[in-house]
Amino acid sequence: MDEQQGRARRPGGRSARVRAAVHQAVTELVRERGYGNFAVGDIAARAGVADTSLYRRWGNLQALLSDVLLTRLNAQSPMPDTGSLAGDLRTHAANVAREVTGPDGLALVRLTLALSGEGQQGLQARDELLADRTRQLQAMLDRARGRGEDPPDVLEVLDHLLAPIYMRVLFGAGPLTPDYLDGLVDRLLA
Repeated sequence: MDEQQGRARRPGGRSARVRAAVHQAVTELVRERGYGNFAVGDIAARAGVADTSLYRRWGNLQALLSDVLLTRLNAQSPMPDTGSLAGDLRTHAANVAREVTGPDGLALVRLTLALSGEGQQGLQARDELLADRTRQLQAMLDRARGRGEDPPDVLEVLDHLLAPIYMRVLFGAGPLTPDYLDGLVDRLLA
């Protein structure tokens, strides 16, 4: 194998650094300016790359934003396995709360909402994210069922545990305290 082939197959490298810089630039711009208030040129300048590189790699702004969203949200913590459904749900709720209240959390939630109203690519990103989260939650619920527990269905978890967390963050309707999160889990399992 010659040196050129070795370079082409090497994971990471410049391509990974550029992708990480671009993703960070998008997240910062969404956080600072809000969705729709920046262009590909702004992202490129912040990431230190040419805007032609962004167009070559992603094609358009919507595809780039979708990639950022899916990559960032899919990189978040896996479903917990504490040995009990109540423990799994409490840990998952705490993880989600930490993620959405973290430095980039609200920006990513807002980006999700904005993209879902922006044509087919945005809807596809939203659907992929929801399908991924549903699969993860279903695996947690299936483990509980395998232990002899009687878990709720996935939509109940979305409606009664996750939706209130996101609503509080989006509308500033109160803090996500451990007591609040435990209360959500208790009501879901009651």
